Amino acid sequence: MATVDSQTANQTVVLKPAKGWLGVDLKELWYYRELVYFLTWRDIKVRYKQAALGIAWVILQPLITALVSTFVFSRGLKIDSGSLPYPLFVLSAYLPWHLFANSLTKSSSSLVGNANLITKVYFPRIIIPLASVLSSLLDFFISLVILLIAMVIYKAPITLTALWIIPFSVLAMIIALAVGLWFSALNVQYRDVQQILPFISQIWLYITPVLYPINIGNNPIFKAIYNLNPMVGVVQGFRWALFGGTQPDATIWISGAAILLLFISGIYFFRRMEKTFADVV
Repeated sequence: MATVDSQTANQTVVLKPAKGWLGVDLKELWYYRELVYFLTWRDIKVRYKQAALGIAWVILQPLITALVSTFVFSRGLKIDSGSLPYPLFVLSAYLPWHLFANSLTKSSSSLVGNANLITKVYFPRIIIPLASVLSSLLDFFISLVILLIAMVIYKAPITLTALWIIPFSVLAMIIALAVGLWFSALNVQYRDVQQILPFISQIWLYITPVLYPINIGNNPIFKAIYNLNPMVGVVQGFRWALFGGTQPDATIWISGAAILLLFISGIYFFRRMEKTFADVV
């Protein structure tokens, strides 16, 4: 929690950031848990408040994505999704990908969007991108229900292995938060980040097996490089949890190492830049 130094004569109060693991005090985060809840719920309400269809967009987005992708990639380009019906193939990857991409987009602009709050009140600034990531869970849960209905329609069995989607979903959020910490801090200094982010997300989508399978063969070097993309392990693991097939092999640890590196470096960079937020934002 922040420490307070006071000078009795002038009644001056100085707030200093707490020290902890990489500068993050978990006790302080727990102390401000109600603020996390408030910001998360506010993001959810604001997102759909003035939309004509409101929260119905959460249902329409995965349906439209599956329909367009099926028409373009399965029917048009004849993409082979193996034994898995293409709508299930794309929906099972769309869920973790959309959770990641949506969280990344919102967290990257979160500091600038909360400039008034940052300049007036002290609290751990990491709460803002964290709340933006958590607010994406509503979309994810509704999309998950749609996927489960599609599995029933296509008579795909639902087994206990499906519980593995929980840790893979958490990993998608951690990746989004890790990258979002970098981009949100940079976005305070350079507003160009918000313009570049859509291009980065689009390229990232193309190198992740979401809309089509990516076959890189059995070359261990190629597989290692491919798995440096942390979302590869998440998407493939999500599909495996729901539909079986090839289990994640040892190369998933490469994705895990990439996630850990992104997360630690993201927190470190964010904390280094945090002291300038109130002056620049």
